[in-house]
Amino acid sequence: MPRSSPERTKKRQNEILDACEKVYREQGFYGVNIKEISTETSFTRPSIYNYFETKEEILLGLLVREYDGWCGELEKLGALAETLSRLDLAEQMAHTLDGKEILLRILNMNLFEIEQNSRVERLAEFKKQYARATDALTGIMRSFQPEMTDSECMEFCEIFFAYLFGVYPFAFHTEKQKAAMELAGIRFREPTVYQMVYRFLLRMIPMGK
Repeated sequence: MPRSSPERTKKRQNEILDACEKVYREQGFYGVNIKEISTETSFTRPSIYNYFETKEEILLGLLVREYDGWCGELEKLGALAETLSRLDLAEQMAHTLDGKEILLRILNMNLFEIEQNSRVERLAEFKKQYARATDALTGIMRSFQPEMTDSECMEFCEIFFAYLFGVYPFAFHTEKQKAAMELAGIRFREPTVYQMVYRFLLRMIPMGK
């Protein structure tokens, strides 16, 4: 890593992450590579390696950034949860995932390969954000329903995160997938992320308010 101020380093890393997001949206996981990313930035390929060793580390950095934004929204909601009804809480929790297509897409489609090809210290950065999200969700549930036990909060988090791993393919279909389902005679819907998460939370959040 070249010597630089933390602010300058962060700015450079975000430029790389922005480029990665653009390529990932347009070309998917297998279209992401250091060459493609370099064409979208002011960096040469060798200079990108000063910040990330592999394309998977760049994608992991993108996931960390997405989680950071989501965690911030969850933490804000935690301060309000005790004043909300069950329906309002489900609605606001579901809305925290509006616009989080990249987060959900990576979780569902590419996380295993990304983790396998990233350094453990990079992976630890993601695990810290995962723990932060768990703490935020636990705080929300405890604020809403103070009598929830540690075990009940942990079970809620485990089930919620497991559910999020499967949301993306139901909310986003490629044209090829749609054509295949029509050819197979399969009736399908394409609910929004909000609709899916809201309906799920109505079944998961304890009754009481």
